[in-house]
Amino acid sequence: MIRLKEELDHYDREVLTEVSRKVDQIAVNLERVQIADYINLMNKPWRLIFNNVLGGIARGVGIAIGVTVFTSTILYILQLLGALNLPIIGDYIARLIQVVQSQLEKP
Repeated sequence: MIRLKEELDHYDREVLTEVSRKVDQIAVNLERVQIADYINLMNKPWRLIFNNVLGGIARGVGIAIGVTVFTSTILYILQLLGALNLPIIGDYIARLIQVVQSQLEKP
């Protein structure tokens, strides 16, 4: 029984040592890759500028599409609520829809 426990303890130490070695190796590799990317960006500043401009354009287009979809959905829901002829809310929604449609019709 004692011998079995000693063997298990030895096995556990070996496994922990191997896991620790692998984690250290992964950490070193990750650090090396990040340093290489940083040096690459320092040597090619135009690439960094290009990537940032492209990312900014993509974000701007995404925001514009998202706002358009969100606004059109809200207006559609408001039109449905306006058709219900609710006492106070219906008049407000109808006026809001008229204002939006008049803005859309302007050249």
